[in-house]
Amino acid sequence: MKTVYDFTVKDRMGNDVSLSEYRGKVLLIVNTATGCGFTPHYEPLEAMYAELKDRGFEILDFPCNQFANQAPGSDDEIHDFCTLKFGTEFPQFAKIDVNGETADPLFAWLAEEKPFESFGKGLKFAALKKFADMNNKTFGDKAYIKWNFTKFLIDREGNVLARFEPTVDMKAVRQAVAAAL
Repeated sequence: MKTVYDFTVKDRMGNDVSLSEYRGKVLLIVNTATGCGFTPHYEPLEAMYAELKDRGFEILDFPCNQFANQAPGSDDEIHDFCTLKFGTEFPQFAKIDVNGETADPLFAWLAEEKPFESFGKGLKFAALKKFADMNNKTFGDKAYIKWNFTKFLIDREGNVLARFEPTVDMKAVRQAVAAAL
């Protein structure tokens, strides 16, 4: 059975990183963007990381520009923005695609393990779904991720425990991470 440890990704400098380096840790894997309405999620993510990293927790940040061009900068520009504006210290990897023919295999696997269910109920969530559906229709059945700041919780054995859409309250994400630790 495949686990997250079977994947290799690129760091910000373009070097291969085997996710087996994170074996035994609880992971939160996130696709991010610097110009999104959900960009403020960096603040509670960093707070969670600072509080829980000594207990075996890591956040793996993968910038993506596939959602309304909300991460147009270079890897260095994105990193500078995140560290200067939000003080992020968790690992940030090279910008990737999460949908379509060029989707990173890690995100295709994550989404197959925990497919999209919904953004929630109400007008705000319905509006986001409509906008996401329009954005993602070019990807067809390879529209694995619906929007920026989708989060996947991985247990210490490398299995996907949960998927959190960007509309999920960060307190609920924090509770799930703490329970996994």
